[in-house]
Parts: sequence; structure tokens; C-alpha cells
Amino acid sequence: MKQSIIHIALVVNDYDEAIDFYVNKLKFELIEDSYQPEQDKRWVVVSPPGSNGVTLLLAKASKPEQNNFIGNQSGGRVFLFLSTDDFWRDYNLMVSEGIKFIREPQEQDYGTVAVFEDLYGNLWDLLELNINHSLASRN
Repeated sequence: MKQSIIHIALVVNDYDEAIDFYVNKLKFELIEDSYQPEQDKRWVVVSPPGSNGVTLLLAKASKPEQNNFIGNQSGGRVFLFLSTDDFWRDYNLMVSEGIKFIREPQEQDYGTVAVFEDLYGNLWDLLELNINHSLASRN
């Protein structure tokens, strides 16, 4: 059996402001933006540049109770991990785009890491792993 996770739904306040952040500030690629008339929703998928893994489905909150999870999908923990082949290139670009880092870069055994917030306050790790380390080896 072979299975994989292909999308992670990220609850957002507004499709267009989320697209603006992920595409224009984080430099993600807009993979799809299509209207789903049967549900009166958009199917909006973004992905980091050059990625062939999991994508983000930007899912607009459609019920009042979903609004409570915008920006807090993981209860204040780091929610998503953005791996890069050049930490300092991406870190400096993100800083120049006004991305807010709440933990400054640190060298760890597994690589270089910093924590930033997305437009809603969800926490992300930006990390460049050392050779011979994988995401699975990080605690």
C-alpha cells in the first residue's frame, strides 16, 4: 500500500488576502484557484516554489465556529515547517517582505531554524536541515 498526504487545509479569513500573502510575500506558487459553485466556495491551492510534496489548501472559514481557528490551528504551537535549500536567502527575503519572525535564527544540531508568523498568526518554522538529517529526526 502507498498513501500520501497531498493537501493540508489552512483556515483563512479571505481567499484574496491569503493568496496575496502566500504568493506575493512568501513567494509560493498559485497552483489552482477555481470556483466550486455547488458549495459556493473556491478551491485555492498554493505550494512553495519547486516543491513536489504537500500543498496548502486555503480554506475560507464558512461557519462562525471556524473563525475561532483562523491563526490558531495548532493551539499556539508551530503548525507548519517550511524547508529550504538556502536558509539565509529565504530568511532575508522574508524579512524584506515584512514577515514577522518571533524566534530569531538559531543553529541547532539538525540545521538552521527560525519561527515566523503567517498573516493570521499561525506559527511556521523556516529551516534548512544539515546533510544527513531529515524532518523525521527533529523532535
